[in-house]
Amino acid sequence: MTPGKSAETARPARRRLSVDRRREELMAAALELFSTRDAEDVSIDDVASAAGASRALVYHYFGGKQELYVAALRSAAEQLESRLRPQEGGRPLDELASGLRRYFDFVEEHAAGFAALLRGGPANRTGEVGEIVDGVRRRLFLLIQKQMGVEEPSPVLRTTLRSWIASVETAGLDWLEHRDIDRPTLEKLLVDQMVSLLGVAASHDGGVAGLLDRPA
Repeated sequence: MTPGKSAETARPARRRLSVDRRREELMAAALELFSTRDAEDVSIDDVASAAGASRALVYHYFGGKQELYVAALRSAAEQLESRLRPQEGGRPLDELASGLRRYFDFVEEHAAGFAALLRGGPANRTGEVGEIVDGVRRRLFLLIQKQMGVEEPSPVLRTTLRSWIASVETAGLDWLEHRDIDRPTLEKLLVDQMVSLLGVAASHDGGVAGLLDRPA
């Protein structure tokens, strides 16, 4: 900061933007903050300062911090879910690898949104916030289920898939924090983990065997 300038004058200059664009900028600023700090520790003033907006403008668009938090998380979730739409035509194992690449495309391109979605916020994820996070997990679960051609997963398969999804989320957060493994290696590691997990699951449920090997 230039000597003599106050924190107020050092804020980014406000620009005249469309309603949608201003909302997007406020949500982007909020996601950056929520990605590194718990929601309880982020104030409306923090968001306004980061976005170069007034406190009154944040309240005008969102009503309060909880509304802003939910809107920002929902925006991140919708963007991630759009990457997880099924793409037909390959073997299940190939489709799984393709879906994982699209997942990590989002992680890399929208790091703040991904981190805020999965690590920030209240310890007790109930209500709207819990529904948003669970919605992303359901989308990924259904994508994998569809790729495997499974109508109704057995308890063993359901537990296996949900465990793997938790591993993918943790791997994404770890990669954002450290970035000491290249993405292709990480994605291959996670695909290999799925193969191993299904091998263990098959020893408990014969119907799981061969799910990733069926022809396209």
